[in-house]
Amino acid sequence: MLKFVKNHMESITGIEIYPLISLMIFFLFFVALFWWVITAKKEYITTVSNLPLDKKNN
Repeated sequence: MLKFVKNHMESITGIEIYPLISLMIFFLFFVALFWWVITAKKEYITTVSNLPLDKKNN
């Protein structure tokens, strides 16, 4: 089964770009997420972390 898929994929021209595109999307997502976490305000993080414990919403 794997040989069939591998041979089929090798016959498609230009398919080698798709793994690179998916790696770049993955990398950029986590870089953006890391940047958001680093630049988030301390008050916002505290407010969001206390939401499950807040009794006013019940």
